[in-house]
Amino acid sequence: MELPKESNSMQSAQLVTLDLVTLAEPPAERRACIDFLLDLAVDAGRVTDRDAARSALLDRESDAPTGMGNGVAVPHAMTAAVTRPTVTFARSSHGVDFDAPDDDPATLLFCLLVPEDGGGDHLAVLSQLSRSLVDPTFRDRLAAADSEQAVVELLREAVA
Repeated sequence: MELPKESNSMQSAQLVTLDLVTLAEPPAERRACIDFLLDLAVDAGRVTDRDAARSALLDRESDAPTGMGNGVAVPHAMTAAVTRPTVTFARSSHGVDFDAPDDDPATLLFCLLVPEDGGGDHLAVLSQLSRSLVDPTFRDRLAAADSEQAVVELLREAVA
């Protein structure tokens, strides 16, 4: 059952907040980049156990790399170590190797964390985000955004 638009907007406002987005350059190595994205959620108070959340992300990454292609990577996990569905974002000017099917390094970097009992939320957010990221215009707008607030607004539209 689809939520009313107001509920989706309210959810997207809580899913992506200004403190979960950075325009600072992330590390170029995959695990360090995942740590960088995770620490945005930790610093925002969304993670109760950093080590457990990190393990969940790295376990998922070792099962199947999260490079989507077209310069996008979305490391993601469900874990009891997160308090609510959360998306973090960073951009890389050089790209990070996430073993994408097209072998292109990821420059648009996301991390999706969902509470352990949030399987439906996990799939819904991942699906909505993936649908938006297939659009080259949307990716270009994210790459060109000149502030964290501009990124937040774009991402809220994408997952609304």
